[in-house]
Amino acid sequence: MAIEAPISKFKKNNFKIGIAGCIIVAVIFAYDGYLSKYEWSLRRSFYEEHVKDGKPDDDMVFNQKSPFVLVALAAVLTVWFWAIKDKKLLADENELIIGAKEKIAYDSIQKIDKSYFDKKGFFIITYKDKTGSEVNRKLSDRKYDNLAAILEHLVAKIS
Repeated sequence: MAIEAPISKFKKNNFKIGIAGCIIVAVIFAYDGYLSKYEWSLRRSFYEEHVKDGKPDDDMVFNQKSPFVLVALAAVLTVWFWAIKDKKLLADENELIIGAKEKIAYDSIQKIDKSYFDKKGFFIITYKDKTGSEVNRKLSDRKYDNLAAILEHLVAKIS
């Protein structure tokens, strides 16, 4: 029976907050940089404070240029979010599968340090990779949900 741990809600929510924050700040800066000069604007004083003799100061230039960067950053975060949203950790009968690329056989695992799992939510797996060198892999509940079940399954398979 395979146990899976999908990407955590914590990580997904952080991406959503980052995307929303970039868009909100881009809208605010675009408003101040481009629309604050009109009569109907709520913040006409911003335009008057930051444009002297028809030349914008550094704050106004920043507010005019940064929305494009922030929207691009929001797009990058959105693509990154869509790329990782379906990743998961899978513990089957023979190996631990992390994503689609990394597989750790249970017989190569040397130790599991779970001393911080209750307090800080992570454990460290020490295993030998294909080249024979020791590798430490930290698995955190901030990255994966259902990690307690994975840990129990690993401990049962190693013992």
